[in-house]
Formats: sequence, structure tokens, C-alpha cells
Amino acid sequence: MTKTGNTNLPGAADSVTLWSSLPDICKLLNTPFDHAMANEECRFQHVQYKAGQRIYTVGQTFEMLYIVSAGFLKNVMIDGDGNEQILSFPMKGDLLGVDGIHRNQYCSEVAALSDCTVILLPFKQLSLLGKTYVALENAMYGAMSRELMRDHTMVAMLSSLSAEARVARFIIYLSDRFAGMGYSSKQFNLCMTRQEIGSYLGMTLETASRMLSSFDQLGIISLKLRSVEILDLQALQKLRRMPRSHHNDAKKTAFSRLAA
Repeated sequence: MTKTGNTNLPGAADSVTLWSSLPDICKLLNTPFDHAMANEECRFQHVQYKAGQRIYTVGQTFEMLYIVSAGFLKNVMIDGDGNEQILSFPMKGDLLGVDGIHRNQYCSEVAALSDCTVILLPFKQLSLLGKTYVALENAMYGAMSRELMRDHTMVAMLSSLSAEARVARFIIYLSDRFAGMGYSSKQFNLCMTRQEIGSYLGMTLETASRMLSSFDQLGIISLKLRSVEILDLQALQKLRRMPRSHHNDAKKTAFSRLAA
């Protein structure tokens, strides 16, 4: 049997025993697969990481794409001065490492927020398999396009929406993702810190904490440490459309209407 991967990757946990087939990969990417792809010779290795470990780093030579099989991670861009900007919080079914294709090295780094498992997809092998299995190639392009659309959505959100709207959208986004993984859409734990949320949403730690506390005080959510329960989804839906404004009075009016 031809298997791919390396059990001695930096940062990998000692226990590496699982493998995924081509149909498994398509299922994780939420795309149809051709039954001809049920080739037992093609297996992709799972690697486990502990919370805090890095999957890859900025400047590392590009060799792999990765699919998250379990757990939660953060994707971080680091500028020349060492400043960090969180780009995303990957979770089950997300594709990682696409930014390494162009320059043959990763432009960002990915670290585990919780114990997690990722599936290694050697890019050279994927390219060869794509010539044989068109469905696999389409699945990979679809996953790359999905990541690009998320990036575009984030840029648009940061430039046009208020802090309240960004936090509301973030909570709704997490709710939808948890629901898609078969978990509760109303109650879930935040794996990221307030500072990390602020970095992702383009705001300070203080602003992110204040927005979450305000939502809690208004009864929109119940917030206990990192546990979030959505109490008023309709209010979140209203807040998610609040545009950026330089007038604090407008924001106070919107909050007062929600509290009424």
C-alpha cells in the first residue's frame, strides 16, 4: 500500500495511526466524489498536535496542504516588525497551506488552539492524482475558492461594519460552523482568547471584551468565561448589519432599541 506523510514532523504528537482515503477527503471538504476514487492504494496520514504547537511557520518550504480533521486552530500573518494579525480560525473541513503555493513557502503560520488532528496532503501527489481523478481536483479548487471568498468577506467586513456588527457576525459564524459539525448552534465554547478575537476582527482587546460584555448585559448572549449561549438570535441578526459610524449617538440608539 502506498501511504504518504512523515511521522517525524516537527511539532507532531507521538501517536500517529490514522489514515484517510480519497472519498474521506472529499467528504471533509463537503464535495461529491466519484466512486472510482475509492482507491485503497491512496491514503493520507493524520497527524495530531497539542494546543500551542505550530503546524507550519512563515518562510517554511511549501510541501503540504492540510485539512483539519478535528480541533481548532489559528492562522496568523506576521509582518516584518513581528506584529501578528489573525487571518482565520480554521476548524473541521478547512483547507490550510494554500498561501504557500505561489512562492513555494508559507506566508503565514498556523498553530493549534486546542488538541487537534490534521490530514497531510502532499501537493505533488495531489497534482498527480488530480490528473486521474477530476472530482478530486475540482474538490481542491472548490476548497481553495471557499477560503478566498472568506478572505474577501472579512476584508469587506472590517472596512464597512461597526465593532458591534463584527462581533455579532463572528458569533453567528461560529454558531453556523458548530451546527455544520453536528454540535449545538446555541451553546458553545470559545477556543480563542479575547485578544485573538480582537486581532481577527480588527479591534483592540478592550473593544472586543467590551462588545462581548455589552451583548451579555443586554441579554443577547450569556457569557461565562469562554462559554457562549445565544439567547436572542434575532438581535444578533440586527446587529450584524450595523454599519461603521463615527457618531456614538447612533450606536447608543441602536443598543437602546435592542435593550427595550
